[in-house]
Amino acid sequence: MTSRTERILIIDADEQARTDLARYLEARGFYVSGYAGLSSAKTLFDENIPDVIFADLPPEAIKDLARRLEEAETLTPIVCCSDSESSADVVRALRAGAADFVLKPCNDDKGALDDVIEKLFDRVRVNRLNQLYRHELEEANRDLRNGISELRADQRAGRKVQLRMLPEREQDLVGLHVDHLIKPSLYLSGDFLDYFRISEDQVLVYIADVSGHGASSAFVTVLLKNLTNRLQRNLRRHSSDDILYPDRFLERINSELLDTGLGKHVTVFVGIISVKERTLKYAVGAHFPMPILSFEGGETRFLEGSGLPVGLFETPKWEVYEVPLAQPFRLTLFSDGILEVISAKSLDEKESTLLELVSGGRHTIASLSEALNLDAITELPDDIAIVSVTDSILGSDNTSSK
Repeated sequence: MTSRTERILIIDADEQARTDLARYLEARGFYVSGYAGLSSAKTLFDENIPDVIFADLPPEAIKDLARRLEEAETLTPIVCCSDSESSADVVRALRAGAADFVLKPCNDDKGALDDVIEKLFDRVRVNRLNQLYRHELEEANRDLRNGISELRADQRAGRKVQLRMLPEREQDLVGLHVDHLIKPSLYLSGDFLDYFRISEDQVLVYIADVSGHGASSAFVTVLLKNLTNRLQRNLRRHSSDDILYPDRFLERINSELLDTGLGKHVTVFVGIISVKERTLKYAVGAHFPMPILSFEGGETRFLEGSGLPVGLFETPKWEVYEVPLAQPFRLTLFSDGILEVISAKSLDEKESTLLELVSGGRHTIASLSEALNLDAITELPDDIAIVSVTDSILGSDNTSSK
């Protein structure tokens, strides 16, 4: 005899039949308990619910028993034991909730009884595994929901930090009106931008797109903000004037990124506008698309230039380009996410569409956002950042609808 862990309950008013069945099942190694009626067996549901129940009960009592088992959230099968050979009685018992039907005395046909028991305990084992998997899955889902909730809280906090790092919108800086828009594809953005005065007549503006998305890319934006703050302090203290030169500005970002070991690189456009000299000096760290420069009553075009991405090479060099700003101008900077929301097929067509929007009068952040329907897009394929710089002579246009 092999010891078993399964528990069997017998409910039968016939004490002899109950005892004979119990002895047979105990000889098979099962734990067996017997009761004369359902009322006396009810206390068992407050303790250890059996794995299988053999019951000689009328259909109404079987139905009541099945309901109690369901309330106890158990799939314990009920075997109806009866000396009736009527097919109608068998059907009524099965409809009431019995899983099987055996004729009494149950252990007269031991082969049939063994088959019933084996079939039922196969079902019990499957049910136990299902319950175990369900509980494990529910626990895993709870942990996952809690983890997601914590992650969302962290991302919301990170988003607030990112927003606080951005410059104020609608700024007037030494004769330039500057505004921006940044829309992340996730909670956190890998795009970053900044603009600030670096001398009495110079404004630095840059836009950066960190490789990848999410938290790791957002960390790099914190590094960029920290670096620009330090470079501004160094200039005020006369300890370093790197921030006055676009190429040296990119070299400092490159060095900082390599030192972090994050494996992240950045595409950057950095420009320094001198209102007094009427020039734009800039360097390009593989940024795309290039900014659009437009002149009042004149041409609208993409700036030219190229350069290596920032954060990949030990000693890269960047060329400094210079453009005269003799006429009143507008400068619009974009991250590459802007191209993802333009429906044109080819890259050339996307750039042409963007150029047409700006040359057609879509100069402001609001008008560009409206033209590209950015507010209606709930799930962006990529982060989007835009910076607009307008010559003060054209500043009144910023209040228009275009």
